[in-house]
Amino acid sequence: MLPGRHPARRADAAGAGPLLPAATRAAVAEFVATAIFVFSAEGSVYGLWKLYKDTGTPGGLVAVAIAHALALAAAVAVASDASGGHVNPAVTFGVLVGRRISFGRAAIYWAAQLLGAVAAALLLTLVSGGTRPVGIGLGRGVHERHALLLEAVMTFGLMYAVYATAVDHRSRGGGGVGAIAPLAIGFVLGANILAGGPFDGAAMNPARAFGPALVGWSWRHHWVYWVGPLIGAGLAGALYESVMVEQPSEAPAAAAGPRVLGAAAEDY
Repeated sequence: MLPGRHPARRADAAGAGPLLPAATRAAVAEFVATAIFVFSAEGSVYGLWKLYKDTGTPGGLVAVAIAHALALAAAVAVASDASGGHVNPAVTFGVLVGRRISFGRAAIYWAAQLLGAVAAALLLTLVSGGTRPVGIGLGRGVHERHALLLEAVMTFGLMYAVYATAVDHRSRGGGGVGAIAPLAIGFVLGANILAGGPFDGAAMNPARAFGPALVGWSWRHHWVYWVGPLIGAGLAGALYESVMVEQPSEAPAAAAGPRVLGAAAEDY
């Protein structure tokens, strides 16, 4: 193994900690992971547009869904150790509703995610020679109220998968499904794009919609991609936390004092 370039920065025998505070490392992880996801997801639409004049075909839908699924799985995996791998303001809101993260940490995540999405959209515009982002919009004949409900339902499923595979302590550790959490989350996203993509673009992620909308300055129906995912993620977080998560028994809880919430999102 090659020696480290800066051996003095390594943790010593006394247990020296990392260079940056945990919150800063988590914010950087969310920024980079969201940029990776949005660049690949929106970039898949760019690629189809470059190859074909008509991108609204079944094959195009499948290609975009696969690209989103793979990109999200990779983004969640690379950020999971530092921040929990939210990569989505709605997911952060869901774990906030479930009291797995503080509001201050959630605000930091939201800022990092939105900035990462904007950076990815700017990079796509740069590498494509100035082509404005395609973004996400409603399909022909789809009303905003239908898209709102669809976004809420799809994001509910996505958030429930996040909770079941990445947040719930029973899914973490040896023998659990936590090891395949990134793949499971990516698969849910891809399946939902196949189902909802023709109707409203199937964002399920306010950052995914915000980055291209800001760079392309296209805000038509944009509120749908905030309100719908936040409602769906909030409901899923509340439901899973109150029904599915094992609660401590009353006797041990009384002996140990007040109940302590589960690990923060950046620790799961």
